[in-house]
Amino acid sequence: MNAPDKLVIPADAPVAAVVPASGVSRFHESARAQVAGAAHYIDDLPEVRGTLFAAPVMSNVAHGRLIGIDDAAARAMPGVRDILYSRDVPGHTMLAAFAGDEPVFAIDTVQHIGQVVGLVVADSVMAARHAARQVRLDIEALPAVLDVHAALAAESYVLPPVFVKRGDAAQALLQARHTLEGTLEVGGQEHFYLEGQVAYVLPQEQNQWLVYSSTQHPGEVQHWVSHALGLHNHAVKVECRRMGGGFGGKETQAGHLAVWAAVAAHKLRCPVKLRLDRDDDFMVTGKRHPFAYRYTVGFDDQGLVQGLKLLMAVNCGFSADLSGPVADRAVFHADNAYFLADVDIASYRCKTNTQSHTAFRGFGGPQGVIVIESILGDIARALGLDPLAVRRANLYDAAGPIDAPLDTSPEARNVTHYGMAVEDNILHPLLERLEATSDYQARRDALGPWNAKSPVIKRGIAITPVKFGISFTATLFNQAGAMVHVYTDGSVQVNHGGTEMGQGLNTKVAQIVADELGVPFERVMATASDTSKIPNASATAASSGTDLNGRAAQYAARNVRDNLASFVCGLDGCGAGAIRFKGGQVISPTTTRDFTDVVQRAFANRIQLWSDGFYRTPKIHYDKATLTGRPFYYFAYGAACTEVAIDILTGESRVLKVDILHDVGTSINPAIDIGQIEGGFVQGMGWLTTEQLVWNDKGLLATHAPSTYKIPATGDIPAHFKVDLWPEPNREDNVFGSKAVGEPPFMLAISVYEALKDAIASARGDGGVVQLTAPATAENVLRAVKL
Repeated sequence: MNAPDKLVIPADAPVAAVVPASGVSRFHESARAQVAGAAHYIDDLPEVRGTLFAAPVMSNVAHGRLIGIDDAAARAMPGVRDILYSRDVPGHTMLAAFAGDEPVFAIDTVQHIGQVVGLVVADSVMAARHAARQVRLDIEALPAVLDVHAALAAESYVLPPVFVKRGDAAQALLQARHTLEGTLEVGGQEHFYLEGQVAYVLPQEQNQWLVYSSTQHPGEVQHWVSHALGLHNHAVKVECRRMGGGFGGKETQAGHLAVWAAVAAHKLRCPVKLRLDRDDDFMVTGKRHPFAYRYTVGFDDQGLVQGLKLLMAVNCGFSADLSGPVADRAVFHADNAYFLADVDIASYRCKTNTQSHTAFRGFGGPQGVIVIESILGDIARALGLDPLAVRRANLYDAAGPIDAPLDTSPEARNVTHYGMAVEDNILHPLLERLEATSDYQARRDALGPWNAKSPVIKRGIAITPVKFGISFTATLFNQAGAMVHVYTDGSVQVNHGGTEMGQGLNTKVAQIVADELGVPFERVMATASDTSKIPNASATAASSGTDLNGRAAQYAARNVRDNLASFVCGLDGCGAGAIRFKGGQVISPTTTRDFTDVVQRAFANRIQLWSDGFYRTPKIHYDKATLTGRPFYYFAYGAACTEVAIDILTGESRVLKVDILHDVGTSINPAIDIGQIEGGFVQGMGWLTTEQLVWNDKGLLATHAPSTYKIPATGDIPAHFKVDLWPEPNREDNVFGSKAVGEPPFMLAISVYEALKDAIASARGDGGVVQLTAPATAENVLRAVKL
């Protein structure tokens, strides 16, 4: 059945029959334009006459002293206009990152292969790229630190280590009936956004600058560009209508390209575009942080964790970037869904001579969750128990009735190791339902006989939960602004500080505004993110895009609605609270009017038809020095049941079945939410199975193209892939009772990793700890089977 182009409401339809904008599945606001090739990304924008094109000159040494540069051959090539270096930066030569430890262009040292030393500017893209390859760098090699183990030995850190403790882990380990020691290695991940990094900078009058940037954080790009040009922020305008994917890779990293292009545009006084090709994008930009772990865990006969000592070594690359908050969030999520009474966590933020690693979907959360899930799986196998039973035994207490006081008795298991109360835990009933709907027990019981009869192919199954905190851990970023304009024809425009990267933020915001004003969804248009409209906006990250910007837009729309209600109550002699807005109509106790008619009459009476809205997340507080407090407004929950098969002769694996039950609160747009759950799971599956980043012994990233770096393809999607939504609103006062959905589903894919370990354990049959390095490539699976 074909879906209609738009929702058509008959003029005589009763108000009660009108479908609300929110709570139903609606097309992504750009879907038709994207399918038709009519949705413009940065590289699709018409180029102003005189536009030049740039390409980076990159270091070919992991660590060294920059002695000299020979660019004569490059400058002599046809079409080359100039080659820029650090000396050409008119403002600050260090980027405006919070740690101040990364130069715009390398100055006297290079710190990774791919670090940008300079920029070639030419008449065409290919002329710039060919010339950049002809620049010769004279670099005196210095010792390079290429992995976290070497960094730990050398005490090479981008930021000081952080320690979080509760109780007495050492004593608890001594008293525990059982203990396990282990290590785990988890690799990074390339963002592999479909639209690569790109910026287009145009000089404006009076030393003002227009920057088109594919960025999740226009405000930061504005700040970085103005800092590099030596200007105030108000001289730089940054605009982003949409990105072709971001996943965290365009939170800070987009700022580099904008700065490089702006420096070139400033010197040459003409527009400059810079778009990295895929190979250069791999070599220049940061990835998900690889982690290494060392742990000792104590537990009883039922698998209840009694003490945990955990070391996290974070590969940050050569500069801090966002590594501090990423590593912090990993510490916050080292419990995942489980109460840890006595715990001692050490987090080392290691400096290596690789790309500076950065934000990626989950922002350290996945690296925290996977280690505790791996530990619990190992405990279950050591005791001969069902891993699901061990996970259940360690869960936080179930949430009580809404508004019930928190249980503060000594027996309560409802406070995290960083001091935040877990008041909304729904995992007990959620896991029970998923266990039933996925037929987990019957399938698990069938695996033993099946594997016994199959000498080569072994199957495994696992259910893993997720508890993910929603809010920026840096409290100041938990704020947002929006503007809503109502025009005299009854149409509505909304602008907010968030950015659209395919996740459906603009669609959800338009739905929220439409329902707040009581108009059809089709009347509302969301426009490009623009620093000249909404200043100082936070990044669209931390899964908080709708929570923050949707609420701000709701407040802005509410202000306009209240203006109109006050106007109508004056006409009809009633209180403003008696006025309702629904189905494109404004309804008072005595009269029903068309929304457009009311708007036009209000305009004629000089009533304000636009407003701003501002929102800041309540209740949150956080002590960065001690990593304690309430950094999150609420938690999002979910669980996945995954069945896999492995070939013990080749190490190849396949995901056979996936059942997901996920908590999005009251969904604003179920189709978009389910799409986010499916996409997040598959991306997480890629991180843990096929997406392997390999640096050689010289520090060169060897997997820098689709030929060597493998993201999941259509053939990797399991034939059985079922997603259900948990039917309960958010217990906190969030917009329309919804919950964030961008990042939490990513961690559901840890069920794939645990199912693989289950299959490997069956193949080995020795009851020992399964040492499986992630990603679980065929080589790593085979190595784990043979151990």
